[in-house]
Amino acid sequence: MEQADGKIKKNYYMISIIIPAYNAAKTIQRCLDGVFNQTYRDFEVIVVNDGSTDDLLLALSNCRRKLTILNQENKGAPAARNYGFKFSQDDYVLFLDADIVMKPTMLEKMLAALTADESADFAYSSFRWGWKRFKLWPFDFEKLKKMPYIHTSSLIRRGAFPGFDEKLKKFQDWDLFLTMTKKGGKGVWLDEVLFKALTGGTMSTWLPKFIYKLPWLKLRGKDRYEQAAAIIRKKHNLISCD
Repeated sequence: MEQADGKIKKNYYMISIIIPAYNAAKTIQRCLDGVFNQTYRDFEVIVVNDGSTDDLLLALSNCRRKLTILNQENKGAPAARNYGFKFSQDDYVLFLDADIVMKPTMLEKMLAALTADESADFAYSSFRWGWKRFKLWPFDFEKLKKMPYIHTSSLIRRGAFPGFDEKLKKFQDWDLFLTMTKKGGKGVWLDEVLFKALTGGTMSTWLPKFIYKLPWLKLRGKDRYEQAAAIIRKKHNLISCD
């Protein structure tokens, strides 16, 4: 895909990788290195610049020919992901935060998992967040009702994607997979770590629940976590188990 004179020229690929980026100049190159090092090559990459004020566009300059770069005023990650989705047209979509580093076989293995299970709408894997490894488990809707455990960076069938709720500031991933599952969708789990989230980024600000139980974290952070979780529980009529 190329953007010129305000028009989008679309080519067909199997997977659209959509990267929302806000002030991500420090991490975007490592993210893209992981993308372009994939063993599966049939994909396009759409980077949505979400009103960045740093040197993001300069950091992208070496890869411009390999990317579609879209620009919007700062509206947040959910809006940036939805905007990128509008300019994609492929069978599968992967929303990749700008501070995610993929392992080389991530696309290949996730696509194989969805190909093998036609009843599944998305494929997700275990991952690392900084030093912490999240092994996860097979898809379980009852567990999903209790806690967010599926990361945004999962491979999704295009027809099953309902869009991100742009009103949400946190837990957009939890909301997304709850919405998909309530509509009859299900996920397939890959029992291996296929990516890692770099700490200190601007998009992967989601923190694992155990972080909020550490004694050194300020109460304000815990309050924000619970307030955000309460919004999701109310939206989906879930009962808190805390």
